[in-house]
Amino acid sequence: MYRIVRMSAEKALRRVRQLNGVLGTGKTSVQLRSQSTDGTVNIGDVSIQLQQAKNPELVPVKHISDNPPQAVMRHLRWIMQKDLLGQDVFLIGPPGPLRRAIAMQYSELTNREVEYIALTRDTTETDLKQRREIRASTAYYIDQCAVRAATEGRILVIEGIEKAERNVLPVINNLLENREMQLEDGRFLMAADRYDKLLQDHTQEELDSWKLVRVTENFRVIALGLPVPRYQGNPLDPPLRSRFQARDINPLPFKDQLQVLYESGPAVPAERVSQVLSFATTLLTSESTSLGLPDFPVEVLASVIKIMNAVPNTSVHKLMQRLYPYDFLLAKEGRTAVEDILKKFELYETDYKSTVHHVIQDVNQVTNAETPTALVTLQGQGLKFPLQVKAGPYGVKSTDPFHHFIGTPSHANLLGDILQSHMVHDLCLVGPKGCGKTVLTREFATLLGYHMEPIMLYQDMTSRDLVQQRTTLPNGDTTWRPSPLVLAAKEGSLAVLDGIHRINPGTLAALQRLIHDREFNLFDGTRLLRHDRYEELKQKTEMTDEELQNRQVFPVHPSFRILALAEPPVAGSSTQQWLNSELLTLFHYHHVKPLSYMEEMEVIQGMVPNAGQDLMEPLLKLTHRLRHSGDSTMLSLSSSLSTRQLLRLARRMAQYPNENVHDAINKACLSRFLPQLARQSLEQSLQDAGIEQIKPTLDPMDIDKSVTCEVKDGKLRIGKTEVSIYDPENKMMVPDVLFYENPQHLSIMEDMLKDFLLGEHLLLVGNQGVGKNKIVDRFLHLLNRPRQYLQLHRDTTVQTLTLQPNVQDGVIVYEDSPLVRAVKLGHVLVVDEADKAPTNVTCILKTLVESGEMILADGRRVVTGRPNQTSTESVIVTHPDFRMIVLANRPGFPFLGNDFFGSLGDIFSCHAVDNPNMESEMAMLRQYGPQVPEHLLKKLVLAFGELRDMADQGLIAYPYSTREVVNMVKHLQKFPDEGLSSVVRNVFDFDAYNKDMKEQIVGALHKHGIPIGATPENVKLGKELDLPEPRLVSHWTIGSQTQSSKRKLLCPVEEKQIRVKGPVFLNVKNYPLDKFEDRATEFSELISHWHIPLTESSVVSDVAASTDFLTDIIHVATSSPASLYTTFTNNQAIKHVDLYDIFPNTRYSWHPKFQLAALGSPLDGQAILHEEQTNTILLIDPNTGALRRLFLGSALEGAKDKISGYFSQSADDPPLYKMCKEFASENWVVFYEEQGSKLDVVDVLQGTGYSIDLPVNLKSVHLPSKDAWLLTESNTNRRFLLTRPSADMPVCQLHTVDVKPSIDDDESEFMGRLDGKSFAVSNSPIGKVQLSEALGQNIDCPNRLMSDSDHYAAIAVGFPDLQSGSEIYAIPRNTVADPKITSRSDPLFNMVGRKNPKIIKESLFLPTANQAIKVLPLEKIPTEVFPQGVRPKHSGAYIEVTDLGHHKLRYLPIPLPRNIPPYSAWMNNYSETDIAMATTPDETIVTVDTGGCVRLWETGVSNLQRSLSEWQQMIGQDDGRPLQINYDRYSGKDVEEPKHGKIDEDNDPHVGGNTWAGGTGGRDTAGLGGKGGPYRLDAGHDVHQVSQAEKDAVPEEVKRAAREMAQKAFKERLRQIQMSEYDAELYEKFSSGVRRQVQSLRVILESLQAKGKERQWLRHQTSGDLDDAKLIEGLTGERAIYKRRGEQDPELGTPQVLPKRLRVVVDVSGSMYRFNGVDGRLDRVLEAALMVMEAFDNYEKKFKYEIVGHSGESYHIGLITGEKVPKNNKERLDIIKTLHAHSQFCMSGDYTLEATKHAIEEVSKLEGDEHFVIVLSDANFDRYGISPSRFAQILTSQEKVNAYAIFIGSLGDQAQRLAKKLPTGHAFICMDTKDIPQVLQQIFTSAMLSTR
Repeated sequence: MYRIVRMSAEKALRRVRQLNGVLGTGKTSVQLRSQSTDGTVNIGDVSIQLQQAKNPELVPVKHISDNPPQAVMRHLRWIMQKDLLGQDVFLIGPPGPLRRAIAMQYSELTNREVEYIALTRDTTETDLKQRREIRASTAYYIDQCAVRAATEGRILVIEGIEKAERNVLPVINNLLENREMQLEDGRFLMAADRYDKLLQDHTQEELDSWKLVRVTENFRVIALGLPVPRYQGNPLDPPLRSRFQARDINPLPFKDQLQVLYESGPAVPAERVSQVLSFATTLLTSESTSLGLPDFPVEVLASVIKIMNAVPNTSVHKLMQRLYPYDFLLAKEGRTAVEDILKKFELYETDYKSTVHHVIQDVNQVTNAETPTALVTLQGQGLKFPLQVKAGPYGVKSTDPFHHFIGTPSHANLLGDILQSHMVHDLCLVGPKGCGKTVLTREFATLLGYHMEPIMLYQDMTSRDLVQQRTTLPNGDTTWRPSPLVLAAKEGSLAVLDGIHRINPGTLAALQRLIHDREFNLFDGTRLLRHDRYEELKQKTEMTDEELQNRQVFPVHPSFRILALAEPPVAGSSTQQWLNSELLTLFHYHHVKPLSYMEEMEVIQGMVPNAGQDLMEPLLKLTHRLRHSGDSTMLSLSSSLSTRQLLRLARRMAQYPNENVHDAINKACLSRFLPQLARQSLEQSLQDAGIEQIKPTLDPMDIDKSVTCEVKDGKLRIGKTEVSIYDPENKMMVPDVLFYENPQHLSIMEDMLKDFLLGEHLLLVGNQGVGKNKIVDRFLHLLNRPRQYLQLHRDTTVQTLTLQPNVQDGVIVYEDSPLVRAVKLGHVLVVDEADKAPTNVTCILKTLVESGEMILADGRRVVTGRPNQTSTESVIVTHPDFRMIVLANRPGFPFLGNDFFGSLGDIFSCHAVDNPNMESEMAMLRQYGPQVPEHLLKKLVLAFGELRDMADQGLIAYPYSTREVVNMVKHLQKFPDEGLSSVVRNVFDFDAYNKDMKEQIVGALHKHGIPIGATPENVKLGKELDLPEPRLVSHWTIGSQTQSSKRKLLCPVEEKQIRVKGPVFLNVKNYPLDKFEDRATEFSELISHWHIPLTESSVVSDVAASTDFLTDIIHVATSSPASLYTTFTNNQAIKHVDLYDIFPNTRYSWHPKFQLAALGSPLDGQAILHEEQTNTILLIDPNTGALRRLFLGSALEGAKDKISGYFSQSADDPPLYKMCKEFASENWVVFYEEQGSKLDVVDVLQGTGYSIDLPVNLKSVHLPSKDAWLLTESNTNRRFLLTRPSADMPVCQLHTVDVKPSIDDDESEFMGRLDGKSFAVSNSPIGKVQLSEALGQNIDCPNRLMSDSDHYAAIAVGFPDLQSGSEIYAIPRNTVADPKITSRSDPLFNMVGRKNPKIIKESLFLPTANQAIKVLPLEKIPTEVFPQGVRPKHSGAYIEVTDLGHHKLRYLPIPLPRNIPPYSAWMNNYSETDIAMATTPDETIVTVDTGGCVRLWETGVSNLQRSLSEWQQMIGQDDGRPLQINYDRYSGKDVEEPKHGKIDEDNDPHVGGNTWAGGTGGRDTAGLGGKGGPYRLDAGHDVHQVSQAEKDAVPEEVKRAAREMAQKAFKERLRQIQMSEYDAELYEKFSSGVRRQVQSLRVILESLQAKGKERQWLRHQTSGDLDDAKLIEGLTGERAIYKRRGEQDPELGTPQVLPKRLRVVVDVSGSMYRFNGVDGRLDRVLEAALMVMEAFDNYEKKFKYEIVGHSGESYHIGLITGEKVPKNNKERLDIIKTLHAHSQFCMSGDYTLEATKHAIEEVSKLEGDEHFVIVLSDANFDRYGISPSRFAQILTSQEKVNAYAIFIGSLGDQAQRLAKKLPTGHAFICMDTKDIPQVLQQIFTSAMLSTR
């Protein structure tokens, strides 16, 4: 009999009074009466007959209390009414257990049996109707809950109606409406009345034979659901809705709820309880709901009241945060609203320090308790509170050898809070990854003696995976295996749900009944009951445990607890806001915050005792600075430096103390693959924290070890790290791979080995094709470690990752995956392509890596081995040698795969694998292609490096890797005659049909000299003219041995020590070398060119060149300001040394005049800079910035010269000091003063020198050899030869040089003296062959080349070695200046005259090439050089090459400078052409123009021939002959007598034999491809190939028709959009300039959009691929066992995926128009606006953009707003015209601040996934008094808006100075429109990294 519920009179009276107060006057209470006499129960005036339960174990017990609240009573009365009417009911209301409790209370009240099912998205119709099970090899149908309830007259409680898929619930529509249902086993459920009518006319046996089953009239359905919309889920299907009667179940009224709380905490002050309930009730009001706040879980309030009752001084504020964790649940506005409510009810605590914290003082086991119980003493504010809590079976304070816990104050407080929640409820720890959630869980379990059941949750996890899984027994019968969660519930373990933020909320909601009621219905019919209810059921039914278990009823162990772990939700996110109103009711939420600085230091030092504090301090300071930064990018970076990662870094630095902290942090953050903004922010943070990169200083003895590896004596050494080689049982699994070592890969492997020795699992991240697999295989091969390989893909599931199910003989058999085998055997598991699998799948690796534990699909458990523990059938002990190495592609653009690093990166030791650097890649390619020429390898490496940079910037989509280069090198090695330009097509033909992509790729290849598209005929060498023959013009006689002392003068030599001041270290700026090869499309003398970054006022002074073993070094000196630019060509770098502090522009008209000398070994790369006016001599090292000044005299002499210089200045120019640098490569130079009589010789390397006093005043000095110098006297132009017999002689000898004409006339004498301007002498002779070719006679004699302005060149035969006499052979110059040619200088300057006329520079000599080189202006070039006799517009000067050996003049045009500095025309008097020129040691010519363009030229004929041959080889020679197919066959017969063979009249092809002439592959006869024939004979049977010209020959009329068709379509399109042809041309002018940038930006947008369109697996399908998870369902005959790919419809009620919002604020003020002529800023604004409009076209669904302007008239000028975006070119052109016109006619002024603020505020109000504001402006802030700090404050004013400034105009360095004052990563300088797409890409990718 049902236990009669009675109410005592006293209780009833008290209750009535209380209800009268609540309900008010005139309202009567509803009373519950149960009468046993007639078996009825009454609720008020409604009564129902009680019935005896057939299965009393199915009747709920202990659900209804003695005093149900009146609101509940009214709900029960209504249900009873509907029950009497035979109607099914739907209890609808907000989340919480109240609806289910009412349903269970009614069932208990009426003694009704209950069938319960919780619906999820995984529920199918078989879960409701019938499921097949196999018994004894036969499939039987087993009735499920709906059928059992219908046939047995039970109440069917269906919870979670809104979570079921739409096609599931309609199967019960007819059962609800007509009480009918067709079952799968052929039976038919029929309504009771119809069945009874049939029974009147038919027997029971007949009805049974017809398979009719009676639906009991007592069958009822109580559905429980949430209102949709408002809550997430599917709305009710109208046919289903119409079959229910609805009842709104709101939370209990305030008074009822207050009474419940009073009863829960009798010791809690009533006022405090009222305040708590008032706070909760306020959050349930409609006003709070309108703010978007989730519902407060008011029904869980009783649990915190119990805590307040047990621990009176606990913080109520903290308790409220456990139920409603608003601090990480809500955005800023929501947090403010909640805190205001807390303050209103006096619950808010502002000071964390004043908050009462409770710590665990002691934990003891309660010995006499029936179940494991612990007595925990909490202490807070000096008070102690003993609490009895449930404990685990291991006993309190159990020990775990694998658990080491370092207590900290915050963790102690948190553990105290966890114990409080554990006393009353399940709980959840929420915190960022790596903050210690798992460690705290283990400590909690250890304290209370719990056994942990780790359950890793993932997104695709189904309710079956969570509860029970189907499997088969050995005999083939199907069965259900309980999940770890169910086992934990039965055994009283701690179930750790790791990752509830990943699982679908609907799946997790299936646990509501287990969490709230501790009851659970399993799929196999098993029921779990709360312990006390189970005992009540036993007492009531008088059944034993065995009997109940036979009826599948089991108790939930009272110690059972669920502890969930999660990462914080992202407030406002449409995809990452996982914590909703429903989940709030499930747990107490505890926020696990990262440790404080001191606590983290304490933990690290406790876990890693030998971690030096000096190393950890800067690391921790950086970490906490990132964590507490308000910038989202900084917060994202901090997630990579979690406590777990810091401990890993500490262990590594403790083991390897020489590790660089800077490198370790970059590796942990994977900075190489961060977006550029994030990388810049990290680098800036490192600098601020004082963590600098330290370049390792290697001992010369260790250099070999640092880049090599060796295996010796059973040990492996990689670099300096050694390890013993592993001895495996099975060597078959050890990988062996072809691997060519290179320094970069070996360095990575050494880093891997260090972490491997520390026991870490490794993660290698990099682009495709960079060698990740090869590195790992080589690494394991060297270690001799067996490998298991697992490749993931998009279809990888958790099941396939661990076990592969198969069906064998009708039994499910699970085969171990490589992962399980590696765990068992201790192998290394290599997981490849980890980013391809969904992160919700790979996340199950977390527990395996972190704790060595995992639960497999077949029920086996992987555990960490304890001492003496061995594997069993159900337990797999992790082998101690097991390791995991995971390979993944880089996160972010352009791969856009799943971010494996972001999800699981901090549990691995991460290593970035980049494409090898140039040296490493070259070393590797040399081994793949040892015969491939070095220059080809270098071109390939440079070109692919450029393409990779373009891919990083988003200019191209595909990131080309080393793999492609290796394949090309292999091809070139095998087929060396193939041209490089054709071989590269093997890679780039993929992009042949993408015009924009192809243009960019071809441009990159051309830049590095790969002549793709060129033909061998594209040779354009300089124009050649005949050179007159040299003729003997004079004899030079040097004083003979008998000459008088007058002709032979002795000059004293004074030895001295050079005084050196310094060094001082100047700032060195590094710029990338953007070098362009100029032989890509055609071959000419021009080799390559690049630009040095000059300022707008820089004037080029001189250039010098040298070469070391590795690279060419080009020095360029500039004045105004004084600077030195040094280019290291092989290192791809330009170093800039600023000399402004040395040569400030303090004197108005004074500008330094520099000479440069490049020094040689061992001073390679250093240069001497000589200022000619002050005789300042500087020794500069561009690598370090070290500057030393050299003084030729004593300090006293220097002061005297300086003073005399001030007093002796005259109106005329003072004489200049000159430097002779002919032998600077040997590190010595000579200085002299014009008009002076002294020479100073300086040996830079030794720091010594000497002076030579001369009896003559000098005009010039030349050094034809080391020991003989040619001097020219200033007044008479007489020449002298200065010699020094030996180095130790105290004097030098000065010999006169007598010039005697070869013919006795004045002209010959004049020509023979070579007295023209710019006289020059070579410092080395030409060879015998060259001399003989030049003079036309066989001659071998000392010689020198000479030149002046009146001669092309001259040869001094016998000079300077033969003092007896020298013959001068000269070639006079006959060029006459064209009077029509004027100077290119400023005309205005010509009017006033030039003070310093431009100098005619000396010629340069190439002795090996037998050439003299000179640069001439246009007016001195012969007219026949110019094409058609017209002087070119694009050339400003020519290089004149005088080739004495070939008797030719060659003229090479030098292009005009790209940018001519405005001051160069009147400041530069360097030469008459403004071209600086020098030669390199290998006789390459270097020129530098006024725009800073450096060009390299090759003029030597032999060098040109060699280069041309290499160039043609790169193109590949196609001889044009047709190809044919030849078969090599063996006839098996010997050759006989040769013969012509028979003639086939039909000329049929013949193969083999020895009969026919013209056959192939035969013998004896004339033919092709055979043997023994007399001669070759082609009968025409080969395969002919049509020529390319014939293929391309398209008739002209076809081309004409195509053009006409295109023009017609174009004009029709213009007519449609009402656009004139003039407007179309204007638009095309702008559009063509940004077309490539638009394409670049669209590549980025397309990739982002494609990622969002990725399809997913749709399960429960009736066709498609067999779902491995449903193999058993397939065995039993179910139909919906397939899966297929498709676009997953979003769940109804989920937040809409909103577009990204972008507002571009453009400056259209008057200054943009005013200064457009200076720097083109307005043009850039127009181009940028057009670029945004074109790039975002057709992406409006994902990106909503607006363009607004501001000027002096308004801060908001709407151009493109809302949904009105321009749709065609006409509308876009109108926007551009508006921008231009407004800037031209607006008033002056600036509203930058107001416009930015308004844009940020307005865009933040719009709904969007992300919000961006980009301000395009000039940097003209100073003019309007705009504060940069104020601008920075506005940019960062809105947390949800990513605001950035792009400065596109600047006067001087305004933009650079302004950008430095703005927040890092929020300001960009783009002086070229082409840079804007890269900036936008950085902005978007950084925002994707954001944690918001």
